[in-house]
Amino acid sequence: MTYNFKDPAVKAIYDGFPSDMRAIAMRLRELIFDVAWENPTVGLVEEALRWGQPSYLTPETKSGSTLRIGLSKGGGCAIFAHCATDIISTYAATFPDSDRIEGNRAVVFKVQSEIVPDRLRLLIFHGLTYHLNR
Repeated sequence: MTYNFKDPAVKAIYDGFPSDMRAIAMRLRELIFDVAWENPTVGLVEEALRWGQPSYLTPETKSGSTLRIGLSKGGGCAIFAHCATDIISTYAATFPDSDRIEGNRAVVFKVQSEIVPDRLRLLIFHGLTYHLNR
């Protein structure tokens, strides 16, 4: 499914990514919107800039913790979760040694083929419903 940008500032961030990283970022973005669309408990997902990164919030239901997409300092493109949550650590424990994990804050992808949608959907769902499970 194609999701148009509503915020030109967010689009500008994506447009500024190197082309190989933009492809990864766009795939991550698509997965976030797909997971939200498939799960009515998530409600509307708002795309905004937070900490200079495209961020995905659930303002309608307040069900989720903010997920962000950006470039990793160590190289690659990442999906970030708030480091005070267990979103990344739960994902890493569920799929040990399957992905490049940056502490308790990100899953990093150096090439688009490293994205395993079925696996990553679980991380995204956990993030978008984080507060429902507390």
